[in-house]
Amino acid sequence: MMIQVLGPLHAEIGGVPVVPTASKPRQILSLLALYPGRVMPVPTLMEEIWGADPPVSALTTLQTYILQLRRRLGTAMGPDAPRSAKEVLATRHGGYLLQIPQDSVDAHVYERLVGAGRAAFEAGDDARAAQTLRQALEMWQGPALVDVRVGSILSIETLRLEESRLVTVERRIDADLRLGRHTQLLAELKDLIVRHPQHEGLHSQAMVALYRSGRQAAALDVYRQLRIRLIEELGVEPSPQLQRLHQAMLAVDPALDVAAGTRRGSTFDLYAS
Repeated sequence: MMIQVLGPLHAEIGGVPVVPTASKPRQILSLLALYPGRVMPVPTLMEEIWGADPPVSALTTLQTYILQLRRRLGTAMGPDAPRSAKEVLATRHGGYLLQIPQDSVDAHVYERLVGAGRAAFEAGDDARAAQTLRQALEMWQGPALVDVRVGSILSIETLRLEESRLVTVERRIDADLRLGRHTQLLAELKDLIVRHPQHEGLHSQAMVALYRSGRQAAALDVYRQLRIRLIEELGVEPSPQLQRLHQAMLAVDPALDVAAGTRRGSTFDLYAS
């Protein structure tokens, strides 16, 4: 069984799709898929589907949804499968679990790759870090569970995944900047700072990429526009490390060069105190 949650929900067994069309069973499958091999308590499933005020018939209705999912699994597995659908989507005391390997779910493969990429990043193996983090990011096919109605539990999970995605993009760009790929990053960073107009980390990366590409004036303008936006929208100045990065560019600090730059930490922390 293979399940994709990093984008539209997709699940299949032997090439046969098993994703239900009804919204609530889709929620159940999504939540179980995010925790393969772990029991998802009935109250948690109910909260996801109905919120804090489930109907009187909630337990019976939930059992019906589980039965519907098992029927789909059973049809896809066929009569000669080594396990039954009830063994794959199993009942346990107080809940249900999806008995599949973690690597059957793209989110878990993604998180494993991210862990390996961060380890390489911290070890200073920039080429491996960039390659591994890029491989992790390529697993995304759109916003997490973009076609699933999410309740209180899944909304937290999707937010966590999306935040992880953005942090991973930052770390991959840090690794690419260490490798001297600043010119290749310009278009991507321009798009990112438009989509995240108050994100100081991405702006610091855009500034460094522009500066190292011989575009000092453009790098300083990125800072100027961010500062105006932060003051007008939030009433705050840029962070001290971003201000120090700006001053370093004005002073043409040799530490900004790729060869002289730090081999550890993020671009945003180049001038951290």
